[in-house]
Amino acid sequence: MGMGTRNVDARLAASIGQLEEPVVPDFQALQDVPKGGVLFALPALLVTGLLKYSENFFKLSKGYYGLDSLLIILAFIALVRVKSIESLRYSAPGEWGKLIGLDRIPEVRTLRSKIKQLTQDEGPQQWSEALCKEWMQSAPEQASILYIDGHVRVYNGQQTKLPRHHVARQKLCLRATTDYWVNAMDGQPFMVINKAVDPGMIKVIENDILPQLEKRLPTFVNAEELKSDPLLHRFTLVCDRESYSPPFFRRMKAQRVACLTYHKYPGENWPEEEFLPYAVTLSSGEQTQLNLAERGHCLSNGLWVREIRKLSQKGHQTSIIGTDYRSEMIPLAVAMFARWSQENFFKVSVN
Repeated sequence: MGMGTRNVDARLAASIGQLEEPVVPDFQALQDVPKGGVLFALPALLVTGLLKYSENFFKLSKGYYGLDSLLIILAFIALVRVKSIESLRYSAPGEWGKLIGLDRIPEVRTLRSKIKQLTQDEGPQQWSEALCKEWMQSAPEQASILYIDGHVRVYNGQQTKLPRHHVARQKLCLRATTDYWVNAMDGQPFMVINKAVDPGMIKVIENDILPQLEKRLPTFVNAEELKSDPLLHRFTLVCDRESYSPPFFRRMKAQRVACLTYHKYPGENWPEEEFLPYAVTLSSGEQTQLNLAERGHCLSNGLWVREIRKLSQKGHQTSIIGTDYRSEMIPLAVAMFARWSQENFFKVSVN
């Protein structure tokens, strides 16, 4: 039966196919449980939808471990930063079992078999889409401005030869995939697009991200408002310099999607007399000051955009450009320059 097993009757029934329902987790009052602090994250995982809709998209064969237990195990493994499922062979299975309300966690071979069943069709993608749509619909104020970031994930396996990507933290070109995350203002992830062969951020936005956003985003402005105001936009995408492309900005403007990114070719510095101090108050109560100035700027393809610059204390000027023609300057500056705050809402007061 393996180390740490105590529920002998249920395990025996499962071994001969007589267990009709998986064992329900039963958490006990215990002392000195290794990695027990991870249980504090369980309510948050449940609120964000770890077990929601899962039965609609995943099916497991009859056995001792149910779908809920398996998803909790995978979440806890990620939270305690277990680098691979294989490394669970060297962990105490009974102690892990206490964390999930069972006598022990499954063997690595069993866990791999269960994961294979979950990932053999489009279930994970459909589950992710359902959760993303609910998150956006339940908090539309967070979905109106979306951050898109690309992150390289190094592949250390031997089963396939992936293309090489430059890994900045290691300063090497290694076999990897690229994950494009779509996040809210507070850092909450809405969705992720994985690319083994990275075509670049612009193509991923147009071919993968936008089609999915069209199906999931709530309606912020109706068709009549868009028709009456040609400068109005439906939502805003905030990206880094990789998304800088005047033709891309024009295509997004035609679809009524505003873009905000760093200016790749800012040119000469503006006179410091143009910059004015603005006090920015975040929702946490933290205050900071930004020295800002704004001009109109015509791109190489004739598209007019807004250019906003921030002057640092050392005299360095950071430039951003955007096709959001209706919002005030301060919220746009905060959205780009104060991303480190990762606050859900912010208030702005101008000196």
